[in-house]
Amino acid sequence: MPRVIVFDETGAPEVMRIADEPVKEPAAGEVRIKIEAIGINPLDQLLRAGTAPRTARLPHARLGCEGTGTIDAVGSAVEGFGVGDAVIITAVPDMDINGTYAEYVTMPAARVIRRPSSLDANSAAALWVTYSTAYGGLIEKAGMRPGDHVLITAASGGVGLAAIQIANQIGAVPIAVSRHADKKSGLLAAGAAAVIVTDEDNVVEGTRQHTNGAGADIILDSVMGPGLLELAKAAKLGGALVTVGQLDPRPAPFPMNPLTIFRYMSFEHTLNNVVVQRMAAFLAAGLRTGVIRPIIDKVFSLDDIVKAHHYLGQGQRLGKIVVTV
Repeated sequence: MPRVIVFDETGAPEVMRIADEPVKEPAAGEVRIKIEAIGINPLDQLLRAGTAPRTARLPHARLGCEGTGTIDAVGSAVEGFGVGDAVIITAVPDMDINGTYAEYVTMPAARVIRRPSSLDANSAAALWVTYSTAYGGLIEKAGMRPGDHVLITAASGGVGLAAIQIANQIGAVPIAVSRHADKKSGLLAAGAAAVIVTDEDNVVEGTRQHTNGAGADIILDSVMGPGLLELAKAAKLGGALVTVGQLDPRPAPFPMNPLTIFRYMSFEHTLNNVVVQRMAAFLAAGLRTGVIRPIIDKVFSLDDIVKAHHYLGQGQRLGKIVVTV
């Protein structure tokens, strides 16, 4: 029978195991997808560890909120898709029940889009969650415009690299923030206009230096935690702070600076088909011109899912972790 990754208790990566499950026939409006590759995200790690905002429904919980593959079966009342179509999954809000760490998934046809022909399976698996998050936070929420200086924390992660490319596509100026000096050359090669290394530089001073003293128009933050208060000082007066993740689980103080704060959650847009189509069109345009190019750090097999999660936890990657199925 087809394999799926499940866990019966929260904890370290070793709580995950491979189980055999029968394939599910698609109901009306659903498609079944034979998964080729999945992207690994920090949300997966948080849910597995029991530190996500919502707890997993145990036992036999699943993981995975994105993936790509080919349609294997089509339910009634599905229009626009057929068996053999290559697709990308756009949202799995119930991933502890129907996660993509599996050989097959069945879900509503409204939650898939066609895979651009220019992308192979691994690159497609590295695309949607990170790029839709960066796009949603920067464009849909903060209204990023050409010429805006955008300060991007955790810049070597998937969302950070996506934000750099999306800023460049708009004509904004991406300023990357990283803890490690050895990431600097990679971030510049990925399109960052400048890199601030927090082990060596003060973020506020560095931002002022790269913005002629004005400060960042937009800060895109994936870290939060106590450092958010100091980070907010890097914004210009009347700027915007968009939080798109919480790599630091400690409480984050509320900045008192005169700026607009957005708390971005991916599903508010990826469950909205109108916005999904805007996202898909934007990314397709970037792929055609070459500005958008998913960056993969390392590829694992489904059998090595525990190793993939250990690698994610090390925080040393430059790009996306992909698992082939």
